[in-house]
Amino acid sequence: MNTSPIDRITTSQATIFLINFILGAGILTLPRSITEKVKTPDGWISVIIGGIIIMIMAIVILKLCQRYPDDTFFQFNKKILGKWIGFILSIIIVIYYITLSAYEVRTMSETIRLFALQGTPTWAIMMPFLWIGLYLVLGGINPMARLLEIIFPITVLFFLLVMFLGIELFEIDNLRPILGNGIKPVLKGLTTSSLSYAGFEILLFIFMFMKEKQKVLKVPVLGVVVPFIFYTITIVIIVGSFSIKGVVSETWPVFSFIRSYEIKGLLFERFDSLLLVIWIMQLFSTFAISYFIAVLGLNQLFAKSTHPFIYTVLPIIYIVAMIPKNLNDVFTMSNIIGNFALYTFFIMPLILLIVSIVKERIHEKI
Repeated sequence: MNTSPIDRITTSQATIFLINFILGAGILTLPRSITEKVKTPDGWISVIIGGIIIMIMAIVILKLCQRYPDDTFFQFNKKILGKWIGFILSIIIVIYYITLSAYEVRTMSETIRLFALQGTPTWAIMMPFLWIGLYLVLGGINPMARLLEIIFPITVLFFLLVMFLGIELFEIDNLRPILGNGIKPVLKGLTTSSLSYAGFEILLFIFMFMKEKQKVLKVPVLGVVVPFIFYTITIVIIVGSFSIKGVVSETWPVFSFIRSYEIKGLLFERFDSLLLVIWIMQLFSTFAISYFIAVLGLNQLFAKSTHPFIYTVLPIIYIVAMIPKNLNDVFTMSNIIGNFALYTFFIMPLILLIVSIVKERIHEKI
């Protein structure tokens, strides 16, 4: 795993990093979770408002990173907060990313077991992904960036294809009336919609590797805009096809939607397997990036070779991934991770930016 300054990624690669990391598993369950919260057809409005808020926060993170262009969060937070506070905060973030990577690999396992390999032990499904992730992280950030460049267009093409092929199920009346109960339900859904954008903070860790570090505003903008276009299309089509009651009764509403139609005469008549394949790639991307960040953090905290950390973190990820006993526990784990990410990465970058500016001005006066 090469983390030297030679190991660089382009602006477009950084944007794809951000998009892939945000998408993750959230899109598969977002229509149900946000509809349960809003209890009206207006969840798509919450997603748009949440996306705008997250975009602003991503720009704040960008401005913070531009003040320390050659450091990651694990390095510059010590300069801002002091050695010991920065060290403790960094360890907490490393634990978070280990837990997130464990959640992603467990979600991959549960999804595959439910829709393709019924009866297969969870550990048997997880093991190949864990070892492939190990191999990818050993290569460093460049192989990961190239893999994401392959996965992203495939995801966009096939996801939009399978969503719009079922457009005949869509009924506009299921989305009416817009704001029928006012703005209050939409505001209730902001927390849930914001959770679906968890991952916007990745700029804190990959900015150091970017070749161009000044005119890179498109990274946080496009990195958030593309997911919220995906999320909005998904919620509009799923709620418009199933209605509110139909959506909240489904554990995986997106898969249920794709299973509910057939296109005769094509190479594929059913498209749920196709969606499963592309979304496994998406989940793997999030797992691999989280794994990479956790190892990067340990490497920069302890200034040791990365290889021991790569091999040490992998069994920890496996142990954490096996903690949930069933699918409900996995969803609970998701909520805990999402809430931690939302509040931590909403508040922390802003505080760090303010403290950094204040310290700089005090130093200039002295």
